[in-house]
Amino acid sequence: MKIAPLVLLAVSAATLAGCSSSPGAKIGLVDSTPVAAYGQDGYSATEPADYLLRPSDVVSVTVFREPDLSVESVPIGADGMLSLPLAGAIKVDGMTTRQLEQEVRNKLASSLVSPNVSVNIMQFGSHVVTVEGSVEKPGMYPFKPGTRLSGAISLAAGPNRTAKLKDVVVFRQTVGGMSVAKFDYAAVRSGTMMDPVLQPSDRVVVGTSGLSVFWQDLLKTLPAFALFTNL
Repeated sequence: MKIAPLVLLAVSAATLAGCSSSPGAKIGLVDSTPVAAYGQDGYSATEPADYLLRPSDVVSVTVFREPDLSVESVPIGADGMLSLPLAGAIKVDGMTTRQLEQEVRNKLASSLVSPNVSVNIMQFGSHVVTVEGSVEKPGMYPFKPGTRLSGAISLAAGPNRTAKLKDVVVFRQTVGGMSVAKFDYAAVRSGTMMDPVLQPSDRVVVGTSGLSVFWQDLLKTLPAFALFTNL
């Protein structure tokens, strides 16, 4: 009769151990098809070929043989404007660096003969992701263009012990308003679900399982269940 509670705990622990394991990796091409039922339309696993400048990005603008017209580091304003010597204010939000180079050349053409202009991105200041929920280190993190959902979770030191990997949600600001998409992180890691490329200001929330940390710690303290070390 006294064995019953231990049996229940064993069943619970075994169930937890099974839930915590991840499916094996899929061999071959990773599935990159959006799941419409999860709100994944509009998400992509492909990095854009050309980077588009955004507010808070920092650029350098070099006008060759014209040091007074060059700037080593200048941030793009919240309104998407960039102010440059002689060229004046330019709306650069959504431009590529090549397009900005051409725009600066056009602005300077009335004052200089065949101006030679080079633009480089010094800092991707617009690229910040918020990671919340059941991760080891929630917070806001800068990231490089091309970073994926798995990268955002890694920046937060990975899921914690109460993470519900099937319930990872990404909040994204779109032209039509805030959108919400769900991802099964276990499927993402195995290659059977898209690992989407992040967008600036994305917010990632990792769900929490119903089992509290207290119960997980309790199971680990029981000698009979010491083998369940991956709970």
